[in-house]
Amino acid sequence: MALIFAVAVSAQEIANTRRARIVSPEITADSITFRMRADYATTVSLTGSWQGRGEGPIAMQRDNNLVWSVRIPTLQPDLYYYTFNVDGTSVCDPANPSLNRDGATYRNIFIIDGAYSADFKEAPVRGNVSAVWYDSPTIGAQRKMMVYTPAGYEKNTKTRYPVLYLLHGGGGDEEAWSSMGRATQIMDNLIAQGKAVPMIVVMPNGNANQRCATINDIPGEPSSILNNDMQSDMYVTSLIKDIIPYIDSHYRTIAKKDGRAISGLSMGGGHTIRTNYLFPGYFSYICPQSTGAHPHNQKNSAYAFDENTLSNYLEGIKKAGYKLFWLGCGDADPWFSEAQEFDRLLTQHGMPHTFYVTGGGHEWKNWRHYLDTFAPLLFK
Repeated sequence: MALIFAVAVSAQEIANTRRARIVSPEITADSITFRMRADYATTVSLTGSWQGRGEGPIAMQRDNNLVWSVRIPTLQPDLYYYTFNVDGTSVCDPANPSLNRDGATYRNIFIIDGAYSADFKEAPVRGNVSAVWYDSPTIGAQRKMMVYTPAGYEKNTKTRYPVLYLLHGGGGDEEAWSSMGRATQIMDNLIAQGKAVPMIVVMPNGNANQRCATINDIPGEPSSILNNDMQSDMYVTSLIKDIIPYIDSHYRTIAKKDGRAISGLSMGGGHTIRTNYLFPGYFSYICPQSTGAHPHNQKNSAYAFDENTLSNYLEGIKKAGYKLFWLGCGDADPWFSEAQEFDRLLTQHGMPHTFYVTGGGHEWKNWRHYLDTFAPLLFK
C-alpha cells in the first residue's frame, strides 16, 4: 500500500509539473530564455529577427518534463520578433500573448528595455486607433484605413490637429504601421513627453486592388488593372481626392498644407514621392523612407519617366515649397544607392533636406526608429 501511495504521489507531482506555467521569453540582465512544451515533438528550434543573414534556426533542448528550451545572450535594446519550428512547422509561442502581423504571418514579439526602445512600449497616457471605412470613387470601392487620434482629442473639442499620412510598404496593409511599426506607441510616447506636437495619424491601405487587409476575409473589388504602376497612381490620386477630403470633413484637422505631413516606407516611400510629384503643394512635411527619386515599381517599367521629367517634378515640389524634406535609409538597404542618388539630386536642385543614414537594411528595425526620429520635427 505504501508503494502504491508513493507511486501515486510521484505521478501527481509529475502531472503538476507538466501543468506548471511556462515562462517564455524569460528576460534577465544577461540572457533570454525561450521555452515551449511540445510533448510529442522530435525537434524544436527558434528563429529570431536578431539573427544575421544566413544564420540557421537555433536548436532547442528537451528536459524531463517535455519542455523545450534554449538560452541566448541578452540583446541590445530594441523590439524583436521570433517563431518556433516544431517538426518542420512554424508556430507561435503559446506562452507569449504579444504578437505582430506582417501580411498573413504572425510572430511573437518582445522588447529589451533601453533608451532606444523606450518609445516602443505603452505610454502612460494613450490615444485611440479606429478602423475607418470610407468611399473611394477614384478606385471604385469602399476601403478601410486606420486613424490614430492623440490623447485628449475627444475632450478638446475646439482644438484642431495637424495630420500625418503614414504609408506602408509592399506586402503590408492598413494595419502594418500599428502592428509592425508600433506607430501608436511611438506617437503616444513622443506626445506624452512633449517631444512631438499632438497630431492625427492616418494609415491607409496602399494596395489599390484591396478594400482592406486580406485577413478580414472581404473580397477585393474586381479590377481590370493588372499593372502595379497604374495601381500606384490610382492610390496616390485617391489619397488626394478621397482620403484627405474624408479626413478633413470627419476630423478636426488643420486643413491646409502646413497642417499636413506625409511619410512612407519602401513602396510607401515611393507613394510619398509620387504623390508630391503629381500633386505638389499638398504637404509641407515630406519624409520618404527606403526609396529613391524613382518610386518603386516605376523605374525601368512602362510608366518610367525620363530625367527631364524627373527634374520638372523636383522643381514643382521646390516651387510649391515645403518646411521639411527628410529622407531616411539604411546603408545595407537594397535601395541605398537610389537614396544616395536622390540625396544628390535634391542637392543639385537646391532643395534643403536631411539625408538620415543608419546601419541595417530594408527592415522594421529602421522604420520604427525613423518615425521616432522625424515625428518630433513635424509641425514646428
